[in-house]
Amino acid sequence: MIKATIRLLKALPSNTRATLLTSVCGIAAGLVAVAFLLSTNWVYRVTLVALSHQSRTTFLLGSLGVITVSSWIVGFLLARFQPKAAGSGIPELKVAYWKDLGFLPFRSVWVKFVAGVLSLGGGASLGREGPTVFVSGGVATNLAGRLGVARQNQRPFAAAGAAAGLAAAFNTPMAAITFVLEELLGELSNRVIGSVVLASVIGAFVVYATLGKQPAFDLPTVGSPSLVVYLFVPIVAILGGAIGMLFQRASIQLRGKIRAGSRIPPWLRPWVGGLTTWALGSAVFLITGRLGVFSLGYDDLSEGLRQGIDAPTASLLVVCKLAATVMCYGWAGCGGIFSPTLFLGAMTGIAVAGFASPWVPLTHADYVILATVGMSACFGAVVRAPLTALLIVFEMTHQFALVPALMLAGVISQPIARAFGKHNFYDAILEQDGHELMHVKPPRDLESWRNLPVSTIAKLNPLILHDLSETSIRGALLTPYGRFPVELDGGIKGVLLRPEVESALKQGRTPQFEPAVMGSMDMSIRDISHLIINSPSGLVILTEEGSTHILGLVTLHDLLRAQVDVSE
Repeated sequence: MIKATIRLLKALPSNTRATLLTSVCGIAAGLVAVAFLLSTNWVYRVTLVALSHQSRTTFLLGSLGVITVSSWIVGFLLARFQPKAAGSGIPELKVAYWKDLGFLPFRSVWVKFVAGVLSLGGGASLGREGPTVFVSGGVATNLAGRLGVARQNQRPFAAAGAAAGLAAAFNTPMAAITFVLEELLGELSNRVIGSVVLASVIGAFVVYATLGKQPAFDLPTVGSPSLVVYLFVPIVAILGGAIGMLFQRASIQLRGKIRAGSRIPPWLRPWVGGLTTWALGSAVFLITGRLGVFSLGYDDLSEGLRQGIDAPTASLLVVCKLAATVMCYGWAGCGGIFSPTLFLGAMTGIAVAGFASPWVPLTHADYVILATVGMSACFGAVVRAPLTALLIVFEMTHQFALVPALMLAGVISQPIARAFGKHNFYDAILEQDGHELMHVKPPRDLESWRNLPVSTIAKLNPLILHDLSETSIRGALLTPYGRFPVELDGGIKGVLLRPEVESALKQGRTPQFEPAVMGSMDMSIRDISHLIINSPSGLVILTEEGSTHILGLVTLHDLLRAQVDVSE
């Protein structure tokens, strides 16, 4: 069946084939996103929400058991199968897009899906956008590969899958497009923008077909706000942005300390964040009857937008939600940061409105304006994507009256973000993990790209022949590679070309080497390009200065493909 489908696709014109593949992958990504949403909500409803209707003792013991068991299972999955599936998933997808042609191993995808459902459904104070984007992008690239798309051509499908998943998860197709282009890719390349737009529209259709056409937060129509509310918009935007940056710095600092020297085994680490969330969330529940500290907090957020929440309760939710989310993310939980930042910003706006209302007459529309301003400012400061912040809040509410205040929130939040942090949340995570950001997101102009170190485009840990036995040589021929560097007796002997190896095997003789052309990992792409042109094998072996150990290699194909990526 798959082989027949591949043959049919190859018979189609290239533009038609690309559109059809993008559509199929977009549908798959959207369905996976909807499945993740429904699974997470179902687990949360049958556990914590159901327990909240029981006695206090039953709730305390039951919720402790739920968050403990779910955290242990999540920790086991991450430690045993895929440690890199912890956290949001967006930084990892960003690395895969730029450094591995968009490819994500399927193991990472299913671990992220299962761990994300259990983590968020079990009450961990994180969000679903990161796992959704990661899983949807991974499903799209794996499906594209199964349908015959070569690995070097899978990058647009990772972007398309991410857009379809985000559009389906939050019912926000416009925000999905801007987020993928503004944050994940950082470019408006003609190669990907069409795929991203098409996939985002398809993701929206998927969620409309399965869940119905409704916003994430069902609000009554917001009338015209009073002019006096705009006196408080800057205050809420500043507070929301500052809380967002506090969350970012605290989460990343804690994450760094845990990774550097915690004695707690990796499989138990998510439980520390879960246990903290249980303690804070239970205290808030016993005091206020609200579950907002647990999981996404959307029930309390929706109620706050529809009916309002008193200022002391909103303030308590901000403090406890902030601490719980910092602990969950810092202790290697599995979840994203969209939902927590939206919650923190909204409760900040509601608290400011509540404290101001005895002194200034504020309408319900004013309350909603300030809550959504806080959402946009907090989220926008953390991800540094102001257009996405505006669109995601607008599309989640479908209220045009919010737009002027949301624009003002975006303008105010960005200087705050730049004043308190060098990078946005995702780039700060990548930098903490040892990635050089110029390698993750190369410069857009060709001249700057040529001055990058060659490690940006090199194949690291390549296939190397350490003996010339027939078994070793035949094993190398099973790979798709055409050139094989040879390292014997502690030295680099040369490069074997596939035609010469095949000929030598047929004739029963020892294959002849092509001379090895050497370069160092710190050379620029410009310098390496001259070596490749003069290399008899079209390959340059990369080592450290003064060493004969092979660290990587670069071929003419690598150079040309990377140059085309930048040029387009």
